[in-house]
Amino acid sequence: MLTLDFAGSPNGLLGKGASPVMKKREMLLVGVACAVAAVFAAQVRGDAVEEIQRLAELMGWKAGTVAADIGAGDGRFTFAAVERVGAAGKVYATEIDAKKLGELREEVAKRKLGNVIVVESKEAETNLPAGCCDAIFLRHVYHHLTKPAEFDASLARSLKSGGRLAIIDFPPRAGLEPVEGVPSNRGGHGIPEKIVIEELSAAGLRVEKVVEDWPEDGYCVLFVKK
Repeated sequence: MLTLDFAGSPNGLLGKGASPVMKKREMLLVGVACAVAAVFAAQVRGDAVEEIQRLAELMGWKAGTVAADIGAGDGRFTFAAVERVGAAGKVYATEIDAKKLGELREEVAKRKLGNVIVVESKEAETNLPAGCCDAIFLRHVYHHLTKPAEFDASLARSLKSGGRLAIIDFPPRAGLEPVEGVPSNRGGHGIPEKIVIEELSAAGLRVEKVVEDWPEDGYCVLFVKK
């Protein structure tokens, strides 16, 4: 987030005794900062909407689809997803972090979204109802899993028969701190596509499609429950 420091002003931001010129300059800077922040927020939301649109087409979402965003974070992909599935659909948003869970619940209540269900997940368990979802997606989350075999089994249980799972991730990248507690075969921060396929195939899911040109130099592997 863009921040501006006005500590250099002798009287603080629009402080008492500031000259009209200084006040005008500081008000202009505040206006620029707000405009840049608004543009950035709109771009982030736009990126999420575009990515969800592509994902929805890939996974065959329609009105009434029940989806789950695993590791929903700030919820921007959850909120983009619920727009796609419509009032007849539903989106589960899972998180393991208590602070993010609270913020998600507040935002869902603020938006009055009765078809977004926030769920506290665990290290080895989605905590989603069995057979609840037509579609589940993990965006930049899978490489953080510390117990992938157990979590994969939980993902498979949460899918309906014929349901789809999308793993959006990226290969290990130089310059990123290693993720603590994950299996050593990740090879750094990220995860090779090959390992994603091997692990989720072992959980009983079948690879349906691999998309190599996903945003942010990532990939998307689409699985289906047999």
